[in-house]
Amino acid sequence: MNINDYNFEEGLYYDEDHGWVKDEGDFVTIGVTDFFQKVAGEIVFVELPLVGRTIEKGQPYSSIESGKWVGRLKAPLSGEILEVNEELQDFPYTINDDPYGDGWVIKVKPDSKEEDLKKLFTPGDKFEAFIRDEEKKIKEGKRE
Repeated sequence: MNINDYNFEEGLYYDEDHGWVKDEGDFVTIGVTDFFQKVAGEIVFVELPLVGRTIEKGQPYSSIESGKWVGRLKAPLSGEILEVNEELQDFPYTINDDPYGDGWVIKVKPDSKEEDLKKLFTPGDKFEAFIRDEEKKIKEGKRE
């Protein structure tokens, strides 16, 4: 699904912090959206969390830096980190090149997968309205 200049892949779940979640059965893969990477600009650094760490929905789990922005990635759901994308240490711009593929950030064993996924967006009218509103806020300088 494309919304303006941004691609959002079907079959993924999305949160309000511009993260995505892919249901992989016993675990989920988490990354950031095309919208996120385009707004942030070229990603130059990703601080990866430790494997085995527990993350909480809505709480920061990683730091990320672009040429014009430094911020935190927030967890779209709660669980235990099973794996981190070590490639991002040397090639953080992979997030820009392939945010839904090789640019994934972490893999997590979720605490309440079904319940948490129901609270996330899937591509559709509600999600499209959210992205258009986010884009408007950025253009007006109301969102960092």
